[in-house]
Amino acid sequence: MATPPFKYQEPFPLGPDTTEYYLLTKDYVSVSEFEGQPILKIAKEGLTAMANAAFRDVAFMLRPAHNEQVAKILSDPEASDNDKFVALTFLRNAEVSAKGQLPFCQDTGTAIIHGEKGQHIWTGYCDEEALSLGVYKTYTEENLRYSQNAPLNMYDEVNTKCNLPAQIDIEATEGMEYKFLCVAKGGGSANKTYLFLATIAILNP
Repeated sequence: MATPPFKYQEPFPLGPDTTEYYLLTKDYVSVSEFEGQPILKIAKEGLTAMANAAFRDVAFMLRPAHNEQVAKILSDPEASDNDKFVALTFLRNAEVSAKGQLPFCQDTGTAIIHGEKGQHIWTGYCDEEALSLGVYKTYTEENLRYSQNAPLNMYDEVNTKCNLPAQIDIEATEGMEYKFLCVAKGGGSANKTYLFLATIAILNP
């Protein structure tokens, strides 16, 4: 059997990104050159501002496309009165949270950031620290709940009072783009695991 020729296949190819982005600022970025190749330089303040805005938007805003989908329930002939009531409640909740005072969910979650840093991106500092500062500013300056507990020892823990630490993972990719996926993971952000020692007898029928 002949050996097939080598062909690299991305394990999890993504479809087109249809997200509507907005320009936060034109500051903190510049283009330079290294060995004849252009590189994008990003100042520390840029990552901090991006993370700050991202988690503020996550807490208070919903995408227009999402709200439009929910609104369609109100005119759906197959929707029950209960369906329409729930949809209308969601929309009213979104209207209240968009004012930036009360988040649309009281569980404002653990800050998780997945970054894809192009090989032509230059920072020259600890990216995780700059991103963490942005998360810190969001949770301490906005009306958001602190969900993170830090262990003091094997049995005691204390709330960090700033929702840090954030989970931040950055991987190297090709190109001249720095992409981020920012998620506020709720639903019991401080999960606990219990370990019990028992005899093999509990496995016997």
